[in-house]
Amino acid sequence: MLWSKAFIPTLKEVPAEAEMISHQLMLRAGLVRQLTAGVYEYLPLGWKVMLKVMKIVREEMDKAGAQEIYLPALCPAEIWQESGRWESFGDEMFRLKDRKKREYALCPTHEEVITDLARAQRFSYRDLPQNWYQMQVKFRDEPRPRAGVIRVRHFTMKDAYSMDRDQNGLDQSYLSMREAYKKIFARCGLKYFIVGASSGLMGGSGSQEFMVPSPSGEDTCAVCEACGYAANIQIASSKLQAPKYQDLPLLEVSTPEKRTVEEVSQFLKVPASQLMKSLLYMADGQPVFILVRGDDEANEDKLQKAIGNATFRPATPEEVLKHTGANVGFISPVGVKGVRIIADHLLKDATGLVSGACKDHFHYQGISVNRDLKIDEYADIRTIKDGEPCPECGKPLGLTQAIELGHIFKLGLKYSQALNANFTDEDGTQKPLVMGSYGIGIDRIAACVIEQSHDKDGIIWPAAVAPYQVLITLLGDPSSEAGRLALKIHDDLIQAGFDVLLDDRPERPGFKFKDADLTGIPVRINVGEKGLREGMVEIRQRKDGQVSKVRPEEIKLKLQELTAAQIWPGR
Repeated sequence: MLWSKAFIPTLKEVPAEAEMISHQLMLRAGLVRQLTAGVYEYLPLGWKVMLKVMKIVREEMDKAGAQEIYLPALCPAEIWQESGRWESFGDEMFRLKDRKKREYALCPTHEEVITDLARAQRFSYRDLPQNWYQMQVKFRDEPRPRAGVIRVRHFTMKDAYSMDRDQNGLDQSYLSMREAYKKIFARCGLKYFIVGASSGLMGGSGSQEFMVPSPSGEDTCAVCEACGYAANIQIASSKLQAPKYQDLPLLEVSTPEKRTVEEVSQFLKVPASQLMKSLLYMADGQPVFILVRGDDEANEDKLQKAIGNATFRPATPEEVLKHTGANVGFISPVGVKGVRIIADHLLKDATGLVSGACKDHFHYQGISVNRDLKIDEYADIRTIKDGEPCPECGKPLGLTQAIELGHIFKLGLKYSQALNANFTDEDGTQKPLVMGSYGIGIDRIAACVIEQSHDKDGIIWPAAVAPYQVLITLLGDPSSEAGRLALKIHDDLIQAGFDVLLDDRPERPGFKFKDADLTGIPVRINVGEKGLREGMVEIRQRKDGQVSKVRPEEIKLKLQELTAAQIWPGR
């Protein structure tokens, strides 16, 4: 490809709307352009990267025994209503109606569609296991699209779905996908780690996420350097022990205009950990008290697990007043009847606590959980903090920001039972398929490679996903001897199987060099009249700037050496 004929609209300045380095460089290097909030157009360089990522994903999925299919992005509401997610998925789902007023969704994920396909096949146990995957566009109505292609409304995902006859089969399918993911991310040149994660709206018995560390990442993960424990903050736990306080009689005290933990703590001269934070939620329309220590925050992912399948939300100020008789900041379950109470484990057997008196401008001191409350359930519902003891080995946990690359789920029977997707077992009985789901964000892989592999001048692509492997920079006129040689090298390398771009533009060398560094192509071959007088061309590696001078006839040999030295992994 000749640069003079290509569409590579590079930018000198950093666009004002771009904060993450991957977003900045994808715009500046001419990989993408934004059409509207959360919707991006992939330009030729960017789409070549996406295709190379997809090729790696396809190869590893095929090796793992998965079969590629292609499912519609538009699906009827009925199958989502069968699974119960038409409402529970929330506002992130794009819903629409056709001219006959039938309801449809633009799929944010395809569990319902794949289960509908599977149930129509009437599988025998002999047909299992099955694993189907696709590369498909997904749609999510993100309230705040950000970070370029990492948090968007329109994106490309590889999603796979396994179907087995029992839990042992699912375990094997899950491990197979886990290993395939490790190979995919390694081939893309990514450094990653794996964490336990919340299954969220997907449901099921367990899940893991593949994470790329990044200061700009939206996910927070707890990691133990000592033993390797790692979990998303959504489910992370610790061995933290709660301090003990003196058991005192229950006493109502005046706390005028003192509503927050900080205000009450300072006014009563007690530590925040001695306060009991009383939060009222509504679960399917019923009030639920959530109790955590005053210095802790309730974790809504953990709350969902504790509350169950109910749709829940914080109570409105009007609901708080209705169910407790007091306003926000002065409530607790002490003396309140008929309200379910879920307390964090750290409050078990706690004494000497402070919380609201269900009376405006008053709090209770000396609350004893066992004496003054009837707890319905204890659960891990708090968000851990940096430095807390690891739940496995007791050494300090570290919190790190990360970007989610992939997520694998053990769905179990969640969708097969809801949609009646069965198979005929050996004894002739009908049993629900045991399912798994496995997703990779294709756009995110491209962005995360840039996050991990760049310098002040631009992108540094690993050759396996680079838009081109070799950039030939012509330092002179295309009609000159150097120009003729550059074109010959271009044609010879393409014939030899290399992916090559020739910068033949009538621009100054410095201008071309800046674009070369910005676009990040792994190897640059500089061809100019000065070098030819010595019978040489210059080969420069983008990653470390190492320069070699070789004769034109030695170029292929040098590129083969770089390949052998794993400068170009995955070729």
